[in-house]
Amino acid sequence: MALRHAVLAALLDNEFSGYQLAKAFGVGVANFWHALPQQLYAELSKLEKEGLVAGREVVQTSRPNKRLFTVTAEGLAELERFVAADSKPTFIRDDLLVMVQTADHVDTARVIAQLDERAQSSLARIAGYEDLLALLRGDLPEADFLRDSPTVGPYLTCRRGLALERETRAWCLESAAVLRARRPAGEVSGAVGD
Repeated sequence: MALRHAVLAALLDNEFSGYQLAKAFGVGVANFWHALPQQLYAELSKLEKEGLVAGREVVQTSRPNKRLFTVTAEGLAELERFVAADSKPTFIRDDLLVMVQTADHVDTARVIAQLDERAQSSLARIAGYEDLLALLRGDLPEADFLRDSPTVGPYLTCRRGLALERETRAWCLESAAVLRARRPAGEVSGAVGD
């Protein structure tokens, strides 16, 4: 998958400015694709030149003008081609996993601290996903929403992000506890973050 497909997918249900798209990537799309704001602006420019998105200028009185982008028919056709291709398995590229891999050969105090920090940051991401799911679902029970909502894709990807963050947090807490228990007596690192 390329950034272009993630941007096109994010624009399917909403017309966004580059700033709004960056916020969407920071919350909802971040569970499956990370991009810096400058990458998003550059990608929007390329997509517009290729005719996959259309931009329109919105004049604002008290703020600078902004451009809003929507997916064109050509952009939707590109997504159709993308969906028709075989998906590739996910590969984890995470420096924290490399740190844990070294645990038998290095002082683990910093590794434990990193695990604690990641577990703590997962709490905020979990809360964010839960809030976003509640916002998307509104007053509907989840089963009703999943059955009847006209748009379910963003909800399903957000659920995947939530499950991943919960699993990441559990793994970090467990790994930190194991490494703490294996430290020589007298070497104590910080407590597990809850």
